[in-house]
Amino acid sequence: MKNEGKVIKPPNEGVVSGRVFKPSSAFRNKLWIEGVLTATTIWAIAVGFWLGFAYLIALDDGWAFWAYIEIWWTPVNSWIGVIYTFWVVVTLVVVPMYINRIEYSVIAESGKTMPEIYVKKGIIRITKKHVPFRTITNISSTSGPFDRLFGIGNVLIETAGFSGSMMGPEEKIEGVRFYEEIRDFILNELRKFRDPYVTGTEVVLPREEPVPRMADSLDDEMLITLREIRDVMRKIENKLGDGGQ
Repeated sequence: MKNEGKVIKPPNEGVVSGRVFKPSSAFRNKLWIEGVLTATTIWAIAVGFWLGFAYLIALDDGWAFWAYIEIWWTPVNSWIGVIYTFWVVVTLVVVPMYINRIEYSVIAESGKTMPEIYVKKGIIRITKKHVPFRTITNISSTSGPFDRLFGIGNVLIETAGFSGSMMGPEEKIEGVRFYEEIRDFILNELRKFRDPYVTGTEVVLPREEPVPRMADSLDDEMLITLREIRDVMRKIENKLGDGGQ
């Protein structure tokens, strides 16, 4: 599929061919390492608190600290070790199941760009989300230390209702190697819906077009109401500003 005269090269063939694409296997390895490091950190913190507690008890009872540790070290670490092992085993089993069920798509089977971004996630509770291009207000890409170590990244998608929200972006395309290409692809598709200019990875809209209304669409009603409230607040601010001069 051409994008302003430029063909997106592999490894994007899964995207441009209309097939659903998934996170890289490196994303699984990253989550495994993060899970093991988290379990190790919790183990170290638990042992540290226990040693401090044991020291206070030894002082209070008049016992020698090391004698107290010698008695309780094995049983305490056995229980902590069981919890640690359980955490690691669950991480090793659940992470691949979680990743295998993730699906992303921006291109229809016909080869044409869909009017939305499709994301499917979940193990027990399956969530299928469709994010329309016309509601997207910001696209950015991130790649943390572990992401860079494995050569992967994420695309963060914000919409009018989620922009600036403490909950973060409405949707994420996680753990893909070609995340920058996906970000640029989505940005170029957004230009077909609006007339924005781009600064870095942000979509800045110099003008806003009315939200197309669709039958039984709660999102459209909410967006229209929010913009009406915003316009009223701007008028009030302008009047207050004129009155103060």
